[in-house]
Amino acid sequence: MLLAENDLEFLDLVADTLERLGAQVVRARSGGELQDEISAGGPFDLVVTDVSMPQRTGLEVMSAARAAGLTCPIVVMMASRDRTTAARAAALGDHVAVLYKPFSIAQLRAAMRACVAGPMRATATTA
Repeated sequence: MLLAENDLEFLDLVADTLERLGAQVVRARSGGELQDEISAGGPFDLVVTDVSMPQRTGLEVMSAARAAGLTCPIVVMMASRDRTTAARAAALGDHVAVLYKPFSIAQLRAAMRACVAGPMRATATTA
């Protein structure tokens, strides 16, 4: 799994928790690092990305990755409840979930399971 978040404390908290649950997590701290990891070829079975990050937004990177053929499920984390941004996340296609911050690890796991399990478009989960 690839996890992208520019808040380093939050990145470490989520990644450490997911690793304790058995996930292998590659961490990216910016949109540029997210793009680099995807360009390196992964392969990733899931990408969890924040929207707002330096260099490039999570949505910019994921849109380009989808256009280049990336098909893995994506969880998009958002601090705001902006409908335009949520619609842009939905435009990434099938197997996409939107998760609004703050959220619990249980909510993150549910979003991950839901987008991996089947086609969906931007399902919002709230804390």
